[in-house]
Amino acid sequence: MSDSLHTQIDVKDGIATVTLNRPERMNAWTAQMGVELNEHLVRCDEDDAVRAVVVTGAGRAFCAGADLERGGETFAGGGASDAGGAGAPARPRRTIQPWEVRKPIIAAINGAAVGVGLTLPLQYDMRVAASDAKLGFLFVRRGVMTELSSTWILPRLVGIARAADLLLSGRIVLGAEAAALGLVNEAVATADVLPRALEIARNIAENCAPVSVALTKRMIWEHLGGPPPLEVAKREAKALWALGRMADAREGVQSFLEKRKPRWSLSPTKDAPEIPPIE
Repeated sequence: MSDSLHTQIDVKDGIATVTLNRPERMNAWTAQMGVELNEHLVRCDEDDAVRAVVVTGAGRAFCAGADLERGGETFAGGGASDAGGAGAPARPRRTIQPWEVRKPIIAAINGAAVGVGLTLPLQYDMRVAASDAKLGFLFVRRGVMTELSSTWILPRLVGIARAADLLLSGRIVLGAEAAALGLVNEAVATADVLPRALEIARNIAENCAPVSVALTKRMIWEHLGGPPPLEVAKREAKALWALGRMADAREGVQSFLEKRKPRWSLSPTKDAPEIPPIE
């Protein structure tokens, strides 16, 4: 994309390498980044020359979560599609979910991956992480909740009890523990993360039939059981939108920026927003 501001894409030998490219901000998420990443995935889905996709981060982080430049109003717009957005990025010509991309997507988690920086690669097919990378679903520590179908995907990866531990505590785990839990496929030295992800992609590109891969990927996601992930994502988005406009979302960000313990004020029995059931 000629107008890419926060990402880069390079296609070589059947492999598309997409890089989140805000290293000065540890690749903190913006609405612009989301639009660009979607456009790259659309391109990869539509281009038969692309056989596999690797997504990584520039510099020392994969993605440090939502950009908090708006302070307490960071989540007021509701989730990854808006968080940290400055201005109004162009609307995508087509929206695609990672599980709809007909090519395998491999996350090369080269450093810190927290918040949306972790729910994002959760939607991908495989994950390789640096052994010492810090990973965490920090949403409950910011007064909001997780998103991008993570309450649907994570229990299927690691089991209900482990998913509850990670999502309800918001604790940080290192890449090595994440591999032991099944959150990532494997943990390697930082310098080996991107080479290993490219090795996996290259093996698929060179040895596997593209249609077979596409159909197999589709079946993996469709046959996981339960409500389809997009329906879960819609429900999560509604909950996150509601929470993001409430006091605890502002307090979660402000306490982090002020380096103090948060002072939550909302009651789960009185203040929880009404979320409609899955249709």
